[in-house]
Amino acid sequence: MTIYDIAKEANVSIATVSRVLNGSQTVSAKTREKVVQAMKKLNYTPNPFARGLTLNSMRVIGVVCSDVGDAFYAKAVSLLENELRSHNFDIVLSCTGTSSHSKQAYLEALKNKYVDAIIIIGSPFYTSEDIQYLKTLAHTTPIITINSDYYLPTGYSISCDEETGIFKTVQALSAKGCESIVYLYDSLNHSGRQKLNGYKKGVAHCYLNKSEQLLRQIPRSLEAADEAVSELLANNVTIDAIITSEDLLAVGAQRTLLTNNALVPVIGCNNSVLAECATPTLTSLDNRLDLLCQKAVDLCVALDSGNASNLPRTYRFEAKLKHRNSF
Repeated sequence: MTIYDIAKEANVSIATVSRVLNGSQTVSAKTREKVVQAMKKLNYTPNPFARGLTLNSMRVIGVVCSDVGDAFYAKAVSLLENELRSHNFDIVLSCTGTSSHSKQAYLEALKNKYVDAIIIIGSPFYTSEDIQYLKTLAHTTPIITINSDYYLPTGYSISCDEETGIFKTVQALSAKGCESIVYLYDSLNHSGRQKLNGYKKGVAHCYLNKSEQLLRQIPRSLEAADEAVSELLANNVTIDAIITSEDLLAVGAQRTLLTNNALVPVIGCNNSVLAECATPTLTSLDNRLDLLCQKAVDLCVALDSGNASNLPRTYRFEAKLKHRNSF
C-alpha cells in the first residue's frame, strides 16, 4: 500500500496526501479528513524511515552508555526515554560495555540509523581514535554529553558539579568534628575524578587527616566495601566518617559498621533508590540526574525545531546533599 493508493481512494493528488502525512497546515480540514479516512479504510501505515528522510528528521535519538545494568545508567535511560517519548521521539539504546577496546562501531551504527541526535551518558569512550571520531561526528550529528569530559567544540555538555558537592560534604563533616574521613571509590572516569578531587581538596582545606589508609579504590560491590571497612577496623584505623563515590559502596560500608557496633556518619553519592532502602536511610549527594536528563531532552526539542543556534554549549548544575538518617 502506497500514497498513490491513498490519493486514488480519497480522490486527491499525491502531493495532498504527502502534505497530510507531513503535518502541513495548508490542507483544509475537510480534505485532511478524506485522506485520514482513506488511510483507515486501506489500513495504511506510513513508512517512518522514508518519511524521516523526506522531512530530514527521523525523530529518533541515540542514547549511549556503558552498562544499562548499572543503577545510575538505568535511571538515566529511563528518565530520558520517558521524557523523549512525551515529545514524540523514539530512542535507540547502545550499551558499549566497560572494556577499553575501540567502540567506534557503536557510533557508526547510530549514524547509519539516521538518528537526529546522540546523547552520551558518562564516558564510555576511552581510546583517542574513538574520541577523535566523536569530535568529527559532532560536526554533522548533534551530540549531547551528560557528565562526560569529551569537550566537543560543536557539541553540548551537561554536567553536575560533583567536585564542589564532595568538597562541601567534607566541610559539613568537619564542622561536626570529623577529622579522619574515609573515602571509598571505584571508578576514575570523569565523574570519579571529580569526586576524588573534591574529597582531597576538602581534606586539605579543613586540615584533616591525610593518611593514605583513609583513601581506598575498590570494586563496586557490597563485598568490596565490607572488606575495605573490615580491614580498617581490624587495623584500628580511626574512622570518624565515611564518604563513598556510589550509594552501593555506602550501603556495604554502613552494613559492616553496624555489624561491628561502629556508629559514624556514612554518605553515599547519586541519591539512588538504594539510599532510601538502606537501614538507616542513607544521606547521599544528589547529582541532579533528573535535571541533567531534562536539559538533554530540552536540547533535543530545540534542535528539532531549529531553535538551538543561540543556546549555550555548556550547562553545569549544583550537586546537593540529601540528608537522611546516616548523617
